[in-house]
Amino acid sequence: MATTELLAEMQSRIGEEIAVSPWFTVDQDHIDQFARATHDLDWMHIDPERAKAESPFKSTIAFGFQTLSMLSYFTHEAGLWPENTAYGINYGLNRVRFMAPVREGRRIRARFTLKSCETRPDGAIQGVYEVVVEIEDEAKPAMVAEWIGLFYPEDASTAA
Repeated sequence: MATTELLAEMQSRIGEEIAVSPWFTVDQDHIDQFARATHDLDWMHIDPERAKAESPFKSTIAFGFQTLSMLSYFTHEAGLWPENTAYGINYGLNRVRFMAPVREGRRIRARFTLKSCETRPDGAIQGVYEVVVEIEDEAKPAMVAEWIGLFYPEDASTAA
């Protein structure tokens, strides 16, 4: 599909929820791996016994940035990438808010709504998405963000 066709297809979906990821269980091993990778060994995240006794959440919780870092995974799992995309790049965020803690053992998923899209001079399609990361059976989401992704169609150049 040519870049112009892809852009037209995406623009026809602005304002729509275009993808929902499967549920993902945030277990203690996942939290511990993130703690080690980021060198943030706060007891609230990695000490289940202390968290049960002292934390207002009564269990360990995932890091907010851990939840944020799952967006790339969720885009693949949800099938967010447009057809005939050669590769994609995480371009950043306009805003992000961590609304509720993700307790160990809970399941999360992401819902993506396309806010805008345009073609860049290098041929990439720039999509801006409202992302809500839900926690199963909880009223408040874990996170809301406005995320920007660049998708390079197979016929796009790589020169800026």
